[in-house]
Amino acid sequence: MGFLFLQDQTHARQSTPLLTTLLLSTAMENPRQKYRPFETVKLPDRRWPDARLEQAPRWCSVDLRDGNQALAIPMNVPEKHEMFQMLCRIGFKEIEIGFPSASDTEFAFTRELIEKKLIPEDVSVQVLVQAREHLIRRTLESLKGAHRAIVHLYTPTNPAQRDIVFGLSKAQVLEMAVNGTKLIRELTEAQPETHWQLEFSPETFVLTEPDYALEVCEAVAAAWGASAQKKIILNLPLTVEAGTPNTHADQIEWFCRHLSNRALAIVSLHTHNDRGTGVAATELGLMAGADRVEGTLFGNGERTGNVDIVTVALNLFSHGIDPHLDFRNLGAIREVFERVTRMSVHDRHPYGGDLVFTAFSGPHQDAIKKGMDRRGKIGHGALWDVPYLTIDPMDIGRSYEAIIRINSQSGKGGVAYVLDREFGFDLPKLMHPEVGNLIGKYADKHSKELSPAEIHERFRLDFVNISSPLELVAFSSTPVNKQTVRCEAEVRHAGKTFTLTGEGNGPISALVHALDSKGWANFSLKDYRSHALTAGSESSAAAYVSLQSKDGRTAWGCGVDANIELAGLKALVSAANRLER
Repeated sequence: MGFLFLQDQTHARQSTPLLTTLLLSTAMENPRQKYRPFETVKLPDRRWPDARLEQAPRWCSVDLRDGNQALAIPMNVPEKHEMFQMLCRIGFKEIEIGFPSASDTEFAFTRELIEKKLIPEDVSVQVLVQAREHLIRRTLESLKGAHRAIVHLYTPTNPAQRDIVFGLSKAQVLEMAVNGTKLIRELTEAQPETHWQLEFSPETFVLTEPDYALEVCEAVAAAWGASAQKKIILNLPLTVEAGTPNTHADQIEWFCRHLSNRALAIVSLHTHNDRGTGVAATELGLMAGADRVEGTLFGNGERTGNVDIVTVALNLFSHGIDPHLDFRNLGAIREVFERVTRMSVHDRHPYGGDLVFTAFSGPHQDAIKKGMDRRGKIGHGALWDVPYLTIDPMDIGRSYEAIIRINSQSGKGGVAYVLDREFGFDLPKLMHPEVGNLIGKYADKHSKELSPAEIHERFRLDFVNISSPLELVAFSSTPVNKQTVRCEAEVRHAGKTFTLTGEGNGPISALVHALDSKGWANFSLKDYRSHALTAGSESSAAAYVSLQSKDGRTAWGCGVDANIELAGLKALVSAANRLER
């Protein structure tokens, strides 16, 4: 129980270099003495597990409020403007712009958006306010002249906040919420030029007794005069993610089913990520009946952040659902986000991270290559079905260049993919292991990831137009009959030049017989392939030859030349030279 005091501080620092305090909690030894399980609602006939998402929810960005408050250096006014304009371009129709009663900067920003007519007419600006009279009056003052506005009222409903933070009873909290709502109704009715909507959040819903949360929400809806024509947004915050996503879904379904008139409310989710399952809780909450999602780009927000709307929206997109948000240039969105928030998107962050569409693993690379090759054959209009890639990276502005990257863990298929996609070398499948192993050993030796240029350079140095110890200087051939050609080849071997002749059923076969006349053809031809490297009249050709020595060893060589016949001959010489290594 309690804490352990470390007497030998020097020894403690040496034995536990990451220790930054002299007090070690013993809770890990028996967590049940300190923490309790999350309370759940009884919902034995829950329906959400069989539900299926068919359409996007209403989205509300809280980047300029929750996201801004969570920054070590909050956004200044020009940065807030840039973020607001970007959110509008993405397609958000509801944007929480701040807490105008909390600071002069927030108030001024709200007024500037309205007075300079910077808010599109179909966009509702949302502002947050506590249920206190002077704050409500200041908030409504900030919104004068707005075309569309959402006043977001919240009161503390969960026991910890009621008791510890505010020292209020249930009745006092309910009275606070109702009185705040009545004042907002009075003030908004005095400004009929604005289309008003009320949003109410019982804070924190998931930690509040379900019956009490429902009671407060019903009372607020009645005070607002909510109806099917004048809907109220009932936002049910998962401000502290305290349970598993399925328990959150149970709470949302319970609330939706027990609301006396479901038609008068838009049920909204405001999910945080304390347990790392904010996206899952949001998706299951939507399955449970919610209509709306509040969140931020890339999950910025207090503590572990709000739910990441980019991820939720693109998850829907991956199932063929139009998210009604435009992330076709996600890289540009990320650039603005990182610049104005001074935060960074993790390399492995879903969809937005640098490495999320990248495979280093050999099996993954091989599967992706085969999927991309198949898609190229069946046509790009077909349903997306590429292993390991949930969506086409190009749909969010990512190129295919970084799908496969090469390090010592990569396989033969990945190297072949890079050489094909980046440089046009369509290696025969039987050649993949030899090339992949050589490139993998090079990456392992240098302990680094190889760029496409480095892979291409190593491939050319080790496989293409190899001219030592044997070099083809000149070559000509003439037909003998329909089945036979005779060649004359000038070659250089071990520093000496020779003129050789030979016959065969084609130029390559003729050259093999010419080399054999000097005893330089201690191999048999196993495979030959060729293809054009680039289109156009000046295109180059690539050829690949596999040879097998008399002792069973094999080697591949590649030849590149503007003349496809010479490319094949150079491939033969390259393979013969590699066989001698």
